[in-house]
Amino acid sequence: MQVVALFGPTGVGKTAVAVALADRLRTAGEEPLAVSADAIQVYRGLETLSGAATADERARLEHRLLSFVDPRESFSAGAFAERAREVVDGALAARRRPIVVGGTGLYLQAALTDLELRPPPAPGVRERLAAEAAARGTESLHADLAARDARVAATIAPGDRSRVLRALELIESGAEPAPQGKGSRLWTARMRHPTLLCGLVMERRRLYERIDERVDAMVAAGAAEEVRRADAAGASSTARAALGFAELLHGDVEAVKRRTRNLAKRQLTWLRRLEGVEIVDLTEATPQTAAERIDGLLRR
Repeated sequence: MQVVALFGPTGVGKTAVAVALADRLRTAGEEPLAVSADAIQVYRGLETLSGAATADERARLEHRLLSFVDPRESFSAGAFAERAREVVDGALAARRRPIVVGGTGLYLQAALTDLELRPPPAPGVRERLAAEAAARGTESLHADLAARDARVAATIAPGDRSRVLRALELIESGAEPAPQGKGSRLWTARMRHPTLLCGLVMERRRLYERIDERVDAMVAAGAAEEVRRADAAGASSTARAALGFAELLHGDVEAVKRRTRNLAKRQLTWLRRLEGVEIVDLTEATPQTAAERIDGLLRR
C-alpha cells in the first residue's frame, strides 16, 4: 500500500484535498488517516494561528500529530520524526492508508524518509540567538554566519530567519550545518515506504488572494487571542517561531499577510525541486476533482 503525501504552500487547500481524497478512498473500502507534518500545528492552543484541521474536518478524517505539544515546550524535527514514523508504520501495519499532509518541508521529509536529523541546540542557545535576531535583525546574524561558515551562508537567504538561526545553533553546538539546496540531505527521494508525493500548487496571484483572505478569517476567529494566551503562559522559542506569532502580538495583520506570502513563495520553490513529485494544480480545481486525480495516480 502506498503512502500519499500532500505538500503545498500555506493557504493552497491541502486539508480540504486530504478530506476529499479520504472520502473517495472510503468508497473503495479503505480506512485512511491523515498525518500532519507541520512544525506549528503540533502545538496545543495555536490551532487557529496554524490553520490546523477544524473539528468538522477531523470528524470526516482522523488526523494524527495535531495539538499534542504544550506551547511552553520546545520541539524539534528529530522528536517529530520518531512520532511520525511510528504513526505511518502503525497505519500501514493496520492496513490503513496514511495521508501525510504538510507545509513544513523538513517535517514532511522527517515523516517519509530516514533523513538524518541534526541534534537540538543546547539549552538557552536558541533563545539567545532569537533575542539577537529580534534586536539586530536576521541579516546581521546572517553576516555572523558568513564569517563562521561562508559555504553554508551562501546557500541561505539573509532574511530566512529560521535557517539562519538553525545554522548558528548547530555551529554553537559543535555540529557542522549542511548547505541548503538541491544537493543537501533534505532533498533525498529515498522514501521509507512506497509513496505517492503530490505537490499542490496554484496560480500565484490567486494563492496570494487566498492567503490574505485566510489571514483575515484567522484573525476574526481569534488567532490574536491564541497568541496572547500562549505568550502569557511562557511560550517556548519554537512556538514563538510560528508565522504570525510576533506580528499578532503587536497587532500587525498586514505583516502577517506579507510574511505568509513570502513563505508560500519559498514553499513553492522547494516543492518544484522535489524528485518524483506529481504536480496537482488547484487554480481551477475543486478539492473533489483534485482528489479524483490523485486517486487515479494511486491506481495507475
